Order: sequence, then C-alpha cells, then structure tokens
Amino acid sequence: MFILKRQDVDIRTMHHPRKDQQIPILSYQGQTFRLLSVFTAAQEDDARALWRDLTDNRGKACVLLEEPERFSIWGKIRLEQADHDTGGDTGTPPAASVFITACLLMLQVLYMDVEDLLGGKQARQFEGDIAKVFTAWKFPQVATPDAVKKLLTIDPLAMSQLPPWQDHHLHRLLEEMHRMGKDYFGNANFADRALEALEDLSSNEQAQFRTWLQQSPAGKIWV
Repeated sequence: MFILKRQDVDIRTMHHPRKDQQIPILSYQGQTFRLLSVFTAAQEDDARALWRDLTDNRGKACVLLEEPERFSIWGKIRLEQADHDTGGDTGTPPAASVFITACLLMLQVLYMDVEDLLGGKQARQFEGDIAKVFTAWKFPQVATPDAVKKLLTIDPLAMSQLPPWQDHHLHRLLEEMHRMGKDYFGNANFADRALEALEDLSSNEQAQFRTWLQQSPAGKIWV
C-alpha cells in the first residue's frame, strides 16, 4: 500500500484496554495502523517480501516503514478496533507454542553457560542485557526483573502459560541471543550447545522448529 519514511508518519502509543501494556499506533493521512512485524536494516529484502505478500497476495492494507536502523510493517485498523481488540499486542496471533518453548530452552542454556563458565557477576549482567532487549522491543509479560528471572530459570515445558510472543519477537530474540553469545564468549561455539537444548522436545517438535529456523533469516545464523 505505502512505503513511508519516519518523517512521513506520526507514531504514538495507546494503552491496551485489557492488558497492562502499551501498543504502538502509526498514523498517516488520517489512517491508523498497528505494528505487525519488525526487521533489522540488514533484512530489507525480507521486509519488502513480506510487505508485498501481505498487500499483493493477501489483500491487506499495510505500510512498510523505512528507518535507518530497521524496517517495520504496519497493518491498517480502525481506532475502535484497537480499543476493543482482545488479541495479541499487535493484533497478530502468538507464535506456535513449540517455537516459543524452543527459543526459551535455547535462552536458558545460554544463560546457564554464562553463569557456569563466566561466573555469577556475568550472569547478572546477562539478565540485565536480555531485559533491555525485552523492553526495547516491547516483549509482552516480561516487564519486571522477576518475570525475566522466571523465563531464564523455569523449565518452559513446565510453565502453566507461555508468554504470548509473536514470530517477530522470536526473530528478534534469536538475533539478540546470538549477538550476546558472541559478546560474552568471543566466538560462536555456544550455538551448538544451545541447540542441544532442543533434545527436550519430541522428535516431531524438533523437526518443526529446525525447519522454521532454516526458513527464518534470524534462525539461519544458528544452523
């Protein structure tokens, strides 16, 4: 529908009527859009491909927003729709539970390796670093240090409820985990160990997740 620059639009946040969180709203020429997906600057081709698929093949009214550090896709809504929406924080369903579980398993192994190999001080720094990622990219249900600690320590297979993260949250998490792993360990050897955590899943679930990883630009850096 539109390819826009940051100066072309107004972006603000509004409080979700049923959840304790803010949701971003983009306004352009009297039309209103909600965030659907976020890509890094290096993922321009993927962002444009998804935007074209949504607009040309699925008939969605979408904006592709170009910024220096990222690309984002926004879907058109009516404000009253946003006010009464009971879905996820961007109007998109959560990712498949097996994908959320798998990413949490990888995150926990990375955290445990930092603690075991580098010590408690570095583990606490890791907690702070991943909390900044959650805040910067508006991950639902991780607004407090206790919530972050829970995700780092409680087996996701035993969680009564997984966080309602969407695919774009998982893509961001995979990218940031890989970047942080290289920062902490100085190489990418941590990746194989993190992927070993997937052995807690069934064979079918492992196959589903690995296929998803291979199809995702953020996932390809892991396999």
